Amino acid sequence: MTARLPVPLHEVELSAVRAQGAGGQNVNKVSSAIHLRFDIRASSLPDVLKMRLLALADRRISHEGVVVIKSQEYRTQEQNRAAALERLEALIDSVSVTRKARVATRPTRASKLRRLDGKARKGEVKAGRRRVLE
Repeated sequence: MTARLPVPLHEVELSAVRAQGAGGQNVNKVSSAIHLRFDIRASSLPDVLKMRLLALADRRISHEGVVVIKSQEYRTQEQNRAAALERLEALIDSVSVTRKARVATRPTRASKLRRLDGKARKGEVKAGRRRVLE
């Protein structure tokens, strides 16, 4: 497990916008949704994490390398702000895990024989489905 890297708040641009969807008059009057913008290239993250984030095929990351997250699930701005920051940290955490290098192994003799047995049995079953020639 890696230590969680806190994102400096001065690198995150938060703006309040009106939420979409149902909500009655409240949704038309109050700007409770949060747009979070985080420039990966200009951030103080380690270069390794920057490269991994930029290599992600995530639709929240633009071609310019800016993460855009919209949070509008809660009625209050504070809860949406916390949810957006949590999602940003989860995205960064997802690339901060270094996977263990795979060690190439060879199949055992027994596993090769089991595989070939299975193939032969499957071939016999399929041969039994063919039309019988008299």
